[in-house]
Amino acid sequence: MIAYLFRRLAWALVLLFGITLAVFFVVHLSGDPTALYVGPEGTRQDYEMVRAALGFDRPLPEQYGRFLLRAVQGDFGRSLRHQQPTLPLVLTRFPATLKLALVAMALAVALALPLGILSALRRNSVLDTFAMTLALSGQCMPTFWLGILLILVFAVQLRWVPVYGGEGLAALVLPALTLGVWAMARTARITRSSMLEVLHQDFLRTARAKGISEWGVILRHALRNGAIPIVTAIGLELGNLLGGAVITEAVFAYPGVGRLAVEAVVNKDVPLLQAVVFTVAASLILLNAAIDLLYMALDPRVRLA
Repeated sequence: MIAYLFRRLAWALVLLFGITLAVFFVVHLSGDPTALYVGPEGTRQDYEMVRAALGFDRPLPEQYGRFLLRAVQGDFGRSLRHQQPTLPLVLTRFPATLKLALVAMALAVALALPLGILSALRRNSVLDTFAMTLALSGQCMPTFWLGILLILVFAVQLRWVPVYGGEGLAALVLPALTLGVWAMARTARITRSSMLEVLHQDFLRTARAKGISEWGVILRHALRNGAIPIVTAIGLELGNLLGGAVITEAVFAYPGVGRLAVEAVVNKDVPLLQAVVFTVAASLILLNAAIDLLYMALDPRVRLA
């Protein structure tokens, strides 16, 4: 396992290098952000002074080299918009995004597992059709549309929860539900497919012959042996929620990393955007490594080769 962890660490460093390189050059393709900080009343001399002070007058390879040397030391520069170090700024917002993603994933799993299991047990029945139609609807609805719809119904009309913000559990309900519906849809479909593959295998007949109750057979034997694809789906969806909650956080004005990324893009805040991407990418790499280790606990036949 130690050798496996070292290999994953080496690949993680390679991935992070490639991600930072791609983001750096893609962001700079949008143009020089110096004009945003000079203003329309600034002269050409002011423009050149600010550009030199920000380091944008250097060649791109040199700018990236300087960024990489600082990043190795944990310094991603200062935010051009907030005028403070970017990494601490991102890390203060990351717990809010992590909390939102975990609550949304908990809601998704709580709905997806029963729907997927019951659909597999009642294959081609009315219940199966209803559950899979519900899952398909969850995949088809855009998150921004669902979020606005939930705001209109539960926040504006019924006034049960706040319209925006991140203070308290009440403000977490609508954004978590918006993301949870989207994650639930795919997880439910994969749960159904995985359960259908194991429901008629010999070891389940052996478990029933031992006198184990039907739900004991389903939950203790069938679900565990079909858990690898389900855990993979949950891990992928959780990664999508961590890195892809940008639109939902913008709709609900939720103070997370996604909203911070939107601000960085709008303001062309290159150091802040690089810090956001680095933090999210590192969290996804750690999440994937944890899922690989979880495979061994779920199925002893899995080996980390």
